[in-house]
Order: sequence, then structure tokens, then C-alpha cells
Amino acid sequence: MTETDPVLRALAHPMRLRMLTLMWPGPMSAAELARELDVSHALASQHLRRLDAVGLVELAEERDRRGGRERRYRTVHGSPLSDRSDGTPLLAATLAHTLQERAARRDPDSGGVTADGELWVEPEVWEDIRQRFADLTTELHDAARPARSPGTVPVGISLMAFRMRQTL
Repeated sequence: MTETDPVLRALAHPMRLRMLTLMWPGPMSAAELARELDVSHALASQHLRRLDAVGLVELAEERDRRGGRERRYRTVHGSPLSDRSDGTPLLAATLAHTLQERAARRDPDSGGVTADGELWVEPEVWEDIRQRFADLTTELHDAARPARSPGTVPVGISLMAFRMRQTL
């Protein structure tokens, strides 16, 4: 039996995936994550330690806070999800859970994009579209600001696009 990659195991929990998203635009402490996720400080700390252990977050700063030291972490930029074929079913299950949770919070009065498909296209078309998806997600991540920043709106995105094996 093969051991699952520790990074994939860390990414396979919806809360840890959401934590990475929240820390993308800037550092957060376990207490800040706990408040944003509406979970206990202990649970947020446990998940944060798991992300740190596999190198998905890094210590951004330490500061004095209420008589103690507050450690704030940020997501290590780059996408550990991209081009990972070794854990596709595990990641797909996590993304499906995350999508369901986010869809329940969708603003019905705002626009969105929903698409699904199992399509056959020329390899050059696929490569062009794949790169454009990558560029768009990078652009959106780069534009992200800390949660609840004035003048921002929360946006949900879950994208999994891949070339499939041909079956007979």
C-alpha cells in the first residue's frame, strides 16, 4: 500500500484549504483564523500546525499581543494544487465539499459563472485554455486582500480542469 503524500493529506481537509485561501493575501494568526472560520482557537492552531509541517504556510511575523507572542502565518505562494495528478480523487473530494459550502453562501443578486463539461478539443486549444485558466487564477489571487477589507467583496472560486485519459 502506498502512503499518501503529506501535502495532499494536508490539502484534503476543507478547513485547511480555506485557511490557505484566507492567508493568501496576508498573514493571519490562529486566533484570527478561528474568528473568521467560527471555530475554536485550538482547532485553528491544530490545522495551522499541519499546514506548517508540510511547508504550505510560513511564519510571517511574531508580535507582542496581550502579554504573549502572537505568531502570524501566510500561505506560501505558488499552487500546490496545479498539475497534481497523484491526488486528483482526494483533491476533487475536497474541492467538491468546498464548492458546496461556498455555493450555499452565494449572493443570488450578483453575477457568476457556472460551467461543466466533458469536451473533446485539439491539444493546442486545450493547452491555450489551460494556460489562460492558470493566468486568470493567478490574477485573481494577486488581487486578493485580507478578509473583510473595506471596499472588497467575498468571491468563491473552485476550478479543476484537466486532460482526461482516453477510454475505449
